[in-house]
Amino acid sequence: MDAALVKKWESVVSRFHELTDQLMDPSVLSQPTQLRKLTKERAELEPGVKLFEAYRDAAKQLEDAAQILADPSAGQELHRMAADESAALERAQRDMEEQAKEFLIPKDPRDEKSLVLEIRAGTGGDEAALFAGQLFRLYTRYAEKKGLKVDTVEASETGIGGYKNIVALIEGKGAYGYFKYEAGVHRVQRVPVTEASGRIHTSTVTVAVMPDVDEVDVKIDPADLRIDTFCSSGAGGQSVNTTKSAVRITHIPTGVVVSCQDERSQLKNRTKAMRTLRARIVEAEREKQDAEIAQNRKSQVGTGERSEKVRTYNFPQNRVTDHRVGVTLHKLELVMEGDLDDIVQALKAQQQQVDTAHV
Repeated sequence: MDAALVKKWESVVSRFHELTDQLMDPSVLSQPTQLRKLTKERAELEPGVKLFEAYRDAAKQLEDAAQILADPSAGQELHRMAADESAALERAQRDMEEQAKEFLIPKDPRDEKSLVLEIRAGTGGDEAALFAGQLFRLYTRYAEKKGLKVDTVEASETGIGGYKNIVALIEGKGAYGYFKYEAGVHRVQRVPVTEASGRIHTSTVTVAVMPDVDEVDVKIDPADLRIDTFCSSGAGGQSVNTTKSAVRITHIPTGVVVSCQDERSQLKNRTKAMRTLRARIVEAEREKQDAEIAQNRKSQVGTGERSEKVRTYNFPQNRVTDHRVGVTLHKLELVMEGDLDDIVQALKAQQQQVDTAHV
């Protein structure tokens, strides 16, 4: 087994025992916040520690089997049993080494978070807006299959059933991990309903995926906010256009503006809008840092910018292609119903290969 990998594994075991000692310290036990933090970290390390113990146990058994094989007086039958056991133990160790590599890959702490999803119609006019609506439906179906909750924050509808833009909160364990690969430019190729000549049009939709941000993760000075209230528009019952329940929040230093009118309660709309605002501010800062890093690179290929086309949906050929992993599926109708697992798994596998190379 690679010595560097063993060293990393041993450091995990060492940290686990260090945490065990800290959790018995009275000064830690008297601090609930610190106690929860350390308990969570220890629980995350425990599977790796148990795996390491099993690996060392297998190594000890291999040594014992090797001694038997090296002893000419052990007898043929005992030699055969030792050889069989050695082969089984070596297979088990190889499996454990692969599990260790996966365990030691640095986890993205954002993966377990909820997220803010933003879909905008790009080039293509009404056709792009229609596809934005279909893409939102796709993501809603996918979220439902994963047991996640989708809650609309803001939507600008067109008169033909599409969206110029739509913002939604997707909540639940592991939500960001499921959706993070969707960020980027999505291209659709098909014959629009309004196209009499049957020509295939190409339109684009942009998708932004931002992890939900807790208040403790980003501090926003209330003095930097301008909050306006206004009457809701669209479906909503008697309160529409009579109660100022809709909220628009402007973060003055960055110019980020968020609106929410989905709820009848002004307080609920304000809460949703603040969650979206925090996510956008953090994402803007992340993009700024990425842009600064990219400027210092000799090659600008694969920077992860949203301008890069990530996927094409070709309706005439019933084909969807993800350009980042070169995966093409001829089941577009199923994908549009929320069957994204094949694509997401391929993207995760690609990322794992990159991360494993750096373990």
